[in-house]
Amino acid sequence: MEQVYRKLSESESSDIRARILYEDNHLFVFNKRAGEIVQEDLTGDESLEQLVKAFIAGRDGKPGAVFLGVPHRLDRPVSGIVIFAKTSKALERMNEEFRTGQVSKYYWALVCKRPPRDEALLTGYITRNEKINKSYVSDLPKKGAKEARLEYKLLKCTDRFFLLEIKLLTGRHHQIRSQLAHIGCCIKGDLKYGAPRSNPDGSISLHSRRAVFVHPVKKIPVEIVAPVPGEGFRRIAGME
Repeated sequence: MEQVYRKLSESESSDIRARILYEDNHLFVFNKRAGEIVQEDLTGDESLEQLVKAFIAGRDGKPGAVFLGVPHRLDRPVSGIVIFAKTSKALERMNEEFRTGQVSKYYWALVCKRPPRDEALLTGYITRNEKINKSYVSDLPKKGAKEARLEYKLLKCTDRFFLLEIKLLTGRHHQIRSQLAHIGCCIKGDLKYGAPRSNPDGSISLHSRRAVFVHPVKKIPVEIVAPVPGEGFRRIAGME
C-alpha cells in the first residue's frame, strides 16, 4: 500500500534543509528544536520522524514508504542532535552502538548553581516513576534502580548561570536532569527538577551538542556538532 505523506510548504522544507547536520544514504542527522517530539506520542502532535519522512518523500520523489529508523531520542524540551537511520542495516548497527556505549554523547547545560567541583564523575542509581514521568536518584543501590554515570566539566560562569559540558556514560530516563538536580544544580527552565522559573519558550537549557561514533556502514569516524540554540543560550555561552 502506498504511503501518503503531508506535502510540506516551501518554508518548512527550507527550515528542514537548514537543520540537517549530516546526511548520506544511510544516516540523517538533524538539529532538533526544544518542544519538538522525536516520535509520535499521546499528544498527537506531529513528530520529527513524520516530518523528516515527508521531507525525504517530497525532496526525493519517493512514490512509496520512506524508511526512517529511530535509534535514540531526546526529551521534548531538549534541543540538539538526533540521529535517524535511513536503512534497516544502519538502524540495526546504530542500535547496537547506542546499546553498547560506542556513541560518545556530549551535552551543554546551563545550571542555576555552581557545582561543588569544577569537574567530576557522578554515579547514582535512578528509579523512574512512570505515572508522573520523573526520575529519582539515590546514592546507594536499591531494588529496581539502574546505575547512572556521567562526567561533567564547568566551561563558563556568569553572574546567574553556569555552563557545563556533560558526557553521558549511560543512557537513563531524564538522567542528566535528575543527576544534576541531585547535586543541587538544576537546569535553567527545568521546573520538574527544581528550577525556580520556566524559560519563556517552555524549553529547558539542555542541548545535545556533540556526538562521535563510527559510521554504521562506511566504518569511518563521524563527529557531529549542533549549533547552540536561542539568543539567551548563545549569549550566556559567550557565542555572540
